[in-house]
Amino acid sequence: MTSTRVRILGIDPGSQRTGIGIIDVAADGRMLHVHSQPLVLLAAEDFPGRLRLLLDGLWQVIDEFRPSGVAIEQVFLSKNPMSALKLGQARGAAMAACVARDLKVAEYAAREIKLALVGKGGADKAQVQHMVGILLNLKGKLQADAADALAVAITHAHVRASAARLGVDTRQAWGR
Repeated sequence: MTSTRVRILGIDPGSQRTGIGIIDVAADGRMLHVHSQPLVLLAAEDFPGRLRLLLDGLWQVIDEFRPSGVAIEQVFLSKNPMSALKLGQARGAAMAACVARDLKVAEYAAREIKLALVGKGGADKAQVQHMVGILLNLKGKLQADAADALAVAITHAHVRASAARLGVDTRQAWGR
């Protein structure tokens, strides 16, 4: 990676599978797919073991690909409180893995991600995955969790570019 590119790690947290997506963004805004995968956490014998697999997997990805920034999807409300709690714990573990490697973490709601990629906050998963493929010039079907993580990274790239044009912080750029 040259100094004119920024490498962004996108994370779609989950307690069974966590999506990982890495893109490089050139100075002119062009984006390049670097890596994507689901971290499958089901091999662990219990939930704390899943969190350990998540930490280890993220540290391995961070150490190998050396992102300069991270974007993660915020937790949405769930009808099942236990599922929401586990998702929140997985998200917290993912954030802790990143800050332990001195990476700044940006957070985006699912609606913000859909708006950034498709142009409407109520877009469905198929529309988001289609736009990820178009924006990164990818052929074939992407694994769902990895595609969602790439969408988070692309959203952060768009928000960073807007913030740079406005001369403000990324959260200020999104809120204007």
